[in-house]
Amino acid sequence: VMGKVLVAARIANINDLFNAEQGITAPDAVRAVEVTDALVDTGATGLSLPSSLIARLGLSYLRTRSARTSAGVVQARVFGTVRLTVQDRDFASDVTELPDDCPVLIGQIPLEGMDFVVDPGGQRLIGNPAHGGEHIIELY
Repeated sequence: VMGKVLVAARIANINDLFNAEQGITAPDAVRAVEVTDALVDTGATGLSLPSSLIARLGLSYLRTRSARTSAGVVQARVFGTVRLTVQDRDFASDVTELPDDCPVLIGQIPLEGMDFVVDPGGQRLIGNPAHGGEHIIELY
């Protein structure tokens, strides 16, 4: 039986991380959230977060884009930028806004950026077997 793949994830405001790195702000001033139930959705493209998490992270509005959903085409707001960390691998991404009754959705682009593939039988993420499970970046 193939089920949902849920993963723990840390999502941090990348501007806060940069400011802490530069010594402009204290490391404990970095706005971040930890979720235990981010839904891996290979049918989705990017990273999507509920409105309340976007507000907690203090993300800046960038633009509105059309988004194809199961309910048809809707207008979705895009915010920038976070560092997503899953199983000690990370990926920088803009964020599409979801209603608050939705989970964090991790789509195909962040998965590829972190070199993960879905193991549907094990209902988990695994390192890409084509790379021996190691985090490899393809440069060609």
